[in-house]
Amino acid sequence: MGKKLFVGGLPYSVDDKELQELFSKFGEVASAQVITDRVTNQSKGFGFVEMVNDEDATKAIQELDKTQYSGRMIAVNEARPKEPRFGNGGGDNYGSSRGGDRRDSGRRY
Repeated sequence: MGKKLFVGGLPYSVDDKELQELFSKFGEVASAQVITDRVTNQSKGFGFVEMVNDEDATKAIQELDKTQYSGRMIAVNEARPKEPRFGNGGGDNYGSSRGGDRRDSGRRY
């Protein structure tokens, strides 16, 4: 299946292609994505790389974690699953002050 890796501390000039080239030295890369701000489209300084082979991913972590890349120390480790986001206006509105049906608030009027 392969492993998805988190890469932090990237220089803001790094793009998807450069990230893929960096990791392709260790094996086949299924995908490489630098995360960018939605509004400005500028890099946030981190990204994700999915390696095809688990052993190649492990080697990339061992070789690249805590190394200098373009003047910055990068961190490379196995990515954790994305956690659900709460409190940003989305979701189910439980406990929210954004209105809703008064009968559901638990108050007696």
